[in-house]
Amino acid sequence: MALDAIRDQAEAVTLLRRALGTGRVAHAYAFVGPEGSGRKATALAFAAALVAPGGGPAAARVERGRHPDVHLLGPTPPAGNPKGPQALRIENVRELERLASLKPLEAQWKVFVVDQAEKMTVATPQAFLKTLEEPPAQTIIVLVLSQLRALPATVLSRCQVVRFRPRVVEGVQALLPDVRSEAHARSITRLAEAREQGVEAIVRLGDQVGRDRRAAETFVEACWLWHRDLLCGLAGGPARLAAFGETTQAAGRARTLEQVLGALRDCREAWLAIQGNVSPRLSVEVLLGRLTEQAA
Repeated sequence: MALDAIRDQAEAVTLLRRALGTGRVAHAYAFVGPEGSGRKATALAFAAALVAPGGGPAAARVERGRHPDVHLLGPTPPAGNPKGPQALRIENVRELERLASLKPLEAQWKVFVVDQAEKMTVATPQAFLKTLEEPPAQTIIVLVLSQLRALPATVLSRCQVVRFRPRVVEGVQALLPDVRSEAHARSITRLAEAREQGVEAIVRLGDQVGRDRRAAETFVEACWLWHRDLLCGLAGGPARLAAFGETTQAAGRARTLEQVLGALRDCREAWLAIQGNVSPRLSVEVLLGRLTEQAA
């Protein structure tokens, strides 16, 4: 994908084109914005413009993940535990450093796109600093992350920040995933069941969901989407705009506007806490307590 194909991110694309046109390309970038805003696609398009400025087969290989001078890194499970939590660990940084020490095989540049950079373990940013402070020649690193506070300022201060706006979907800005998934539906069902069974069931749910960071993120997203639907219903919006359709209409009539807005704030705080490396279990338990209190 070329930069010309990137939609809804005119400011980011203009900044990157200016860097390419003037030859003043930073050694490290932080592409910051919500999921679904096109950060990763833009990073790969930028990489293609760097290693294959003339386009053609070389640019196509970047898109297919086959160019030897463009490397895409992302979270992985622990060694020896493929079902463990995915994260960017020190060994990922060491592999990046090893590859960065090599000369480009074909192009003028080597480009490393680090996807979901907010999933670095506590020790990883410190290990990453040396690479950012003393980048190998002809190397460009692009960190893709959801928000600035997800990484230490010592890391971000060495990157040029490129911001990505939420995409507009049917007139509604997407703050979190716009399409309800089956995982979101299961999360809302489990929450409803736990509320019916009482406090002990709610505590068990928080413990179960909080064991896995991604599961906790999905649960918080589901709660946010559900209460977004309630707000849509209270505002008189059509059911087609709701992630859960008409199932929220009756629930919405039982809540006040203040309760729904408060729940949305609580969901946002829980989401930010998880992205800021607060314990997923603690974040979910606090959110469940607040939502249960509001629904009482």
